[in-house]
Amino acid sequence: MTTPRDPDARTSPGPTPTHLDGPPADPTSGTSAPRVAPEAVGRAVRHASTAVFVVFVLNGFNFASWASRMPAIRDGLGFSPQKMGLLLLVASVGSLLALPLSGLVVERLGARRTVMSFAVLNAGGLVVASVGVAVDQVAVVALGLGLFGVGTGVWDAAMNLEGAAVEQRLGRTVMPRYHAGFSFGTMAAAGIAALVAAAHVPVVVHLPVAVTLSTIGVFLAVRAFLPAGDEHAASGAGVAAEGTDTSADPSTAAPRGARGALAAWRESRTLLIGLVVLAAALTEGAANDWVSLAVVDGFGTSHAVGAIGFGVFVTAMTAMRLFGTVLLDRFGRVTVLRLTAGLALVGLLVFCLVGPLWVALVGVVLWGAGAALGFPVGMSAAADDPLRAAARVSVVSTIGYSAFLAGPPLLGLLADKIGYRNALLAIAVPIVLGLLVTNAAAPLRRPDPAPEAG
Repeated sequence: MTTPRDPDARTSPGPTPTHLDGPPADPTSGTSAPRVAPEAVGRAVRHASTAVFVVFVLNGFNFASWASRMPAIRDGLGFSPQKMGLLLLVASVGSLLALPLSGLVVERLGARRTVMSFAVLNAGGLVVASVGVAVDQVAVVALGLGLFGVGTGVWDAAMNLEGAAVEQRLGRTVMPRYHAGFSFGTMAAAGIAALVAAAHVPVVVHLPVAVTLSTIGVFLAVRAFLPAGDEHAASGAGVAAEGTDTSADPSTAAPRGARGALAAWRESRTLLIGLVVLAAALTEGAANDWVSLAVVDGFGTSHAVGAIGFGVFVTAMTAMRLFGTVLLDRFGRVTVLRLTAGLALVGLLVFCLVGPLWVALVGVVLWGAGAALGFPVGMSAAADDPLRAAARVSVVSTIGYSAFLAGPPLLGLLADKIGYRNALLAIAVPIVLGLLVTNAAAPLRRPDPAPEAG
């Protein structure tokens, strides 16, 4: 199987190391792993792809179960926008402390056990936070959000690494569809939140039930995961940062552990991909955290309409992630990233500057479509070389989530001074910066094979 030619690549790409004829060999052992029937491994890859999709759905479901109840949480605590921003910053700090270590964790535990462990931490944090809201104890809410942040960050990095491993073995673009799964989860959670908010169901009842069910789903899904993050990242043939094939030379094996993690932070391409993801993550994260409140306060509507506004955003984002794979395979990463960044910028300006609610919601549609592909495409680009995927995905995730998690709370502080809709205009700056460095996401190149002698 070969990877379809990407229009962004300037030289012919070599075959993608899919290992569909059996488990990958250990490059340090000098022997090949036992061969497995291709049809059996093919089924395993398809099952793993479904499992990754489900885990993305459940990750989004947990996140949006919290995000969709923000107006009720704010009212329950009696918080101003400034205090809400500071509260959200607690979850951000938890994730930002954990993310740089996520590559090491996945290397040690593998993606399956990492997702299981940190999904439990994610759900437990939300249960604690909901109890804190019910008893009006800010310290308890902060503790829960800290645990939630750690669980979210590492779970996300691990599932993206698993998704990249499956994408490489499939030999076609599927990562945006996994992220569409995340969006499906947020859509489902937003719909449920609208119903329970209309029924005045307390947050302390809603959240524990929702995350308990999602955690059971995670435990069932990860059983189908491929070995990613340890065996896959350590053994697959890859492409070096300079564009050279490393599959035949064991001396070029990527450093592992802390040394490999630090090396990834010194790679210019990895850092620029991180900037692309940072812009996309802030564009998405600001809407996730603030669009419902911006609709409620900016247009004087009900909490239920605010949840619907959030639902419009995630629905538009989901549609682009489902259909964006066709655009990516046809036009390439760079062209599509430029298109979506332009959509995000236009949509953001319409939402923030246009008065009638229905027109502003048209802006939300464009904003959601424009925010859809930057994060998944960045994850795929970071994992182009399976040998270095764990470390690079960790770096890109850390950079991206510094915006996805820390940026929106800081916007809350700004909103306390100038209002939610005006504060969201600040996102235009990183969108433009990300647009300027989209070339970094172009696929790594392989040299054309040398002609055989004779």
